[in-house]
Amino acid sequence: MIRAQVLVCGGTGCTSSGSKAIQQAFEEQIEKNGLVDEIKLVQTGCFGLCALGPVVIVYPDGTFYSKVTPEDVSEIVSEHLLKGRVVDRLVYKDTGDLNTIIENVSLSDTAFYKAQKRVVLRNCGVINPENIDEYIAMDGYQALGKVLTEMTPEEVIKVVSDSGLRGRGGAGFPTGRKWDMARNLVKDADQKFVACNADEGDPGAFMDRSVLEGDPHAVIEAMAIAGYAIGATKGFIYVRAEYPIAVKRLEIAIGQAREYGLLGKDIFGSGFDFDLELRLGAGAFVCGEETALMTSIEGNRGEPRPRPPYPAVKGLFGKPTVLNNVETYANIPQIILKGAEWFASMGTEKSKGTKVFALGGKINNTGLVEVPMGTTLRQIVEEIGGGIPNGKKFKAAQTGGPSGGCIPAKHLDVPIDYDNLAAINSIMGSGGLIVMDEDNCMVDIAKFFLEFTVDESCGKCTPCRLGTRKMYEILDKITKGQGTLEDIDTLEELANYVKANSLCGLGQTAPNPVLSTLLYFRDEYIAHVVDKKCPAGVCKDLLSFTIDPEKCKGCTKCARNCPVGAISGAVKQPHVIDQSKCIKCGACMANCSFGAISKQ
Repeated sequence: MIRAQVLVCGGTGCTSSGSKAIQQAFEEQIEKNGLVDEIKLVQTGCFGLCALGPVVIVYPDGTFYSKVTPEDVSEIVSEHLLKGRVVDRLVYKDTGDLNTIIENVSLSDTAFYKAQKRVVLRNCGVINPENIDEYIAMDGYQALGKVLTEMTPEEVIKVVSDSGLRGRGGAGFPTGRKWDMARNLVKDADQKFVACNADEGDPGAFMDRSVLEGDPHAVIEAMAIAGYAIGATKGFIYVRAEYPIAVKRLEIAIGQAREYGLLGKDIFGSGFDFDLELRLGAGAFVCGEETALMTSIEGNRGEPRPRPPYPAVKGLFGKPTVLNNVETYANIPQIILKGAEWFASMGTEKSKGTKVFALGGKINNTGLVEVPMGTTLRQIVEEIGGGIPNGKKFKAAQTGGPSGGCIPAKHLDVPIDYDNLAAINSIMGSGGLIVMDEDNCMVDIAKFFLEFTVDESCGKCTPCRLGTRKMYEILDKITKGQGTLEDIDTLEELANYVKANSLCGLGQTAPNPVLSTLLYFRDEYIAHVVDKKCPAGVCKDLLSFTIDPEKCKGCTKCARNCPVGAISGAVKQPHVIDQSKCIKCGACMANCSFGAISKQ
């Protein structure tokens, strides 16, 4: 009889920090101690606290172990599983109180989880994503059964519309309206398609990957529901090849669903046929744009197409197509089971439900979070995220990745939803949220994202192909101290032109990091141009390292560590830096034991 379960995170974050070795060690120790019939070992998806991996949770007491090593496993087994004594040194300490051990306390009561509402992530970190029976035990495929046996396609679309669900891929288009268009605008189509955008390309974004790794059946079930609603019998999941764990678990899940009769012919004896195929993307960021994605599925080079016609009328292979992203689909089964009013009760007036964010950057609790729409940025950063490390001050948060904008500290209390973010010159995007502190240079941040979009532009339209490159060149010039005030004006004018005239969403949103930093941090641009200084001390060409003769003890450590011999001075005498030789690597400052070296 099973008396305890050991859950080991098998998401990409924990896998990269060694969770496979942890799982293997548990298997060996459980067998060695004769516990095979008493202890169930479960590999799950992401728990959310990615920075603390590998993560292990022992139930029924709910003890949360973090940063576990293979060497720790024998102690957990011998002490906790055999003797009932928690291994205190490995237990996660709550961010809200570093002296509080999370033992016999629900994780939902911790600072990280307390403000969250897990709808999309409800099964992630709870079930084995490679076992369809565990998904079914969590009400899996009940929604599909309900729509096929109790509801008409029109009723399904009405429930989705009434819920207020908007596309979570970034644009926020009403999901029910999109489904209605695909069903009714071309009624005589001989074939329709359902597609899933799992081509998550934003730097720092890992929301969709985690859902596919932790709960792939939720997406499969939702796509079947969408197929029934619009009259499609075939679906495609477009997932990037750089997500091997997600791809493997999708393949397993699709195979299991077919075996159980939940994909294929005559599902639930309803006469409805639906099946899925995977298509692997090669990593092109532009293939996150819906028409480029469909072009790639068709076997062509991923380039966007002009709209209209929209995919709901003419999509994959020229047929009506519904395309939603992973997070959008993951909401559908719960909306069907719990009702439109349940979903609409969360969030704000125009942005219903929850939103998943990949929280990263200068933050204590890096990881995956899901909060109701309308939660403030301050709540996410300070309460859930645990604040900024090392006592630094919050400076900005980048939402929406390369397509988004930088939100300054003065907007920390703005409720996050589609409309509020648009009002402060940012966008929701797919859900990447990068936190920056006072040590970040906002000009350099804009340059970083522009470099990314320059590389990822497909080159089909001139405004994006040439405009983004010219913007990057101006930013590069400014960060090197070679810019002028006229360059700032030109940069702003060019950004607005590219935004207004590019063919697809990549080019239309690529200027956002530039425009938002110009709006909120223009003084930093001016400092780079007029004062030839980088206020954050990031841009190397504008830095200088100096030695304070009052603090320098003449230990020679800085001179010995300088790779170019730019530092001179006698033993026990103040040293000096030859600025003509200095390459501004910072080795001298890093090695000074007396705080005598500063950068300006």
